Amino acid sequence: MASVRTAATTLPNSGFPAADPPREFAFSESDFAFLAGLAYQRAGIALSDSKRYLVYGRLSRRLRALGLTSFGEYREHLESGDGSEIERFVNSISTNHTKFFREAHHFVHFRDSVVKTFAQQDQKRAERRLRVWSAGCSTGEEPYTIALVLGRELADTRHDVRILATDIDTDVLAKASRGEFSAEALDNVPDPFCRCFEPIAASDPATIKVAQNVRSLVTFRPLNLVEPWPMKGPFDAIFCRNVMIYFDASTKAKLIERFVRLIKPGGFLYIGHAESLIGSHPGLQLMGRTIYRRDA
Repeated sequence: MASVRTAATTLPNSGFPAADPPREFAFSESDFAFLAGLAYQRAGIALSDSKRYLVYGRLSRRLRALGLTSFGEYREHLESGDGSEIERFVNSISTNHTKFFREAHHFVHFRDSVVKTFAQQDQKRAERRLRVWSAGCSTGEEPYTIALVLGRELADTRHDVRILATDIDTDVLAKASRGEFSAEALDNVPDPFCRCFEPIAASDPATIKVAQNVRSLVTFRPLNLVEPWPMKGPFDAIFCRNVMIYFDASTKAKLIERFVRLIKPGGFLYIGHAESLIGSHPGLQLMGRTIYRRDA
């Protein structure tokens, strides 16, 4: 059985280190190295040594659910070829933190530079279609925010407008597709958009649901960004925000190149506030804070 590793802390008023309390499950250096390697191989997620306790905490739930006593046993279970557990493993280590209108300047730019431009196009033009991709959509707040902006600016339902929302985590996708949120989520929604939400039942005012006309604009699909993509594009805009922070430089560079190929000339890429491109990209021009335009 793998040995338990403890981290040293310092006791108050003394110069002597004190070991952390023993862990519930044995978790060795080789266990972490295996799991980090699997996360990179399967999802492109780069787990540094500082993520050791995060991995332990999140995967301990899986060990309890499976009735295992150590991470060594969990490694054997993963290596047995259980595809459903590989999926649960990826779901467990994926980070999902989002909210409506997060990084609001992106949606102001999207409204002014993408949606209004589309609305002003000649009605007779053949390419009267608008496609947006929310890559790494988590529990759905981002694609629904995009849909709220589109619905407000494009009241004419004859427009061919669709939003693709993808995530590697199948659990959060299931939640996103329901369109149900805590009523507290409205704290981040500007007043004009609040009418697009309604309580799911008079008996449960604490839970709200996105209106059907907004939900109908969004299609949710599972997708691993480091594997082949079934869609061909082109997209008028791609939102991939606070996803690439989990990738190393090589994976990030490959992902950006793939995005560029799917963005239509003149279209936009929105990335997270803590992210940046590795150097400059010959096909992208910086237009504002974490906003890039593909060369026309």
